[in-house]
Amino acid sequence: MQPDASEQATPFAELSPDLVIAAIERLGLACDGRVLALNSYENRVYQIGVESQDPVVAKFYRPGRWSRDAILEEHEFSLGLAAADVPVVAPTVIEGRTLHDIGDYGYAVFPRRGGRWPELGVTDDRVLMGRFLARLHLTGAAARFQHRRRLTSEIFGWDARSIVLDCPLVPGYVVDKYADLTQALLERTDAVLEACNFVASLRIHGDCHRGNILWTDTGAHFVDLDDCMTGPAIQDLWMLLAGSREEMRRQMADYVEGYEQFRPFDRAELGLIEPLRALRLVHYSGWLAARWLDPAFPRAFPWFGEPRYWENHLTALREQLDAMDQDALTL
Repeated sequence: MQPDASEQATPFAELSPDLVIAAIERLGLACDGRVLALNSYENRVYQIGVESQDPVVAKFYRPGRWSRDAILEEHEFSLGLAAADVPVVAPTVIEGRTLHDIGDYGYAVFPRRGGRWPELGVTDDRVLMGRFLARLHLTGAAARFQHRRRLTSEIFGWDARSIVLDCPLVPGYVVDKYADLTQALLERTDAVLEACNFVASLRIHGDCHRGNILWTDTGAHFVDLDDCMTGPAIQDLWMLLAGSREEMRRQMADYVEGYEQFRPFDRAELGLIEPLRALRLVHYSGWLAARWLDPAFPRAFPWFGEPRYWENHLTALREQLDAMDQDALTL
């Protein structure tokens, strides 16, 4: 059952520190009273002190966002990766379960893992990351999601565009320009995705940016598979690219070098980089617009309603439309 509008606006209003502690203690863990909110917007994530052992991390899922089956598929994927020795932080199995409930909230408990954001500034690190992602995709290709989202332009492009066009924060003088630019961009994206419909899809991380990766002296590990989905392998690679076109070409060559030590990489997927980047541009603004009534979002993203943001967003959309005219990245 979907929550009503008031619950969607303030989905975590009832999630007090006392409730967080009660959720952990009902699993047989003795909290020592330390509760530290960690950086998370879609869900609520806390580091919680536990007597006589290391702290744990608890993730409370946003009510109404995922079905229970979809959350359990996320957990199954994480546990499968861990069983294959792919370094991810998987949920802890407690009393035979990974997903627990308190009040209106589903939650999971994870071990705390440290690390730093990866810089990926040298070839060796990029090759290592490519190997890591190939191993993740080997497990991802071994089964299929039944309840998770599929990466499509309808969900991540057109639906997000509709949300933005209905958002009162968009300045009036921007609306028509935004509508025209995003329509042109998404029509081009649809054409490329249709032409590349032979590209294989598999279970992927789905949101593979550096903030979801922690790096240690032994390499990388993922800390969040909340957005895992079905999509092409390149989705987990292109978001690690940065800089000029030539710099991105060199970076991608390093990732693919490492990737192909474990799994073949289809060069045709390189043609999907700019369409997928276009979808992420549109989806990001749609995500902020959809969540704006959640009090955490105006505090974290106060610039979203300012004219400068929308003017810069229009510029980014125009530049992305130009990028779609360029030849695909090559190795």
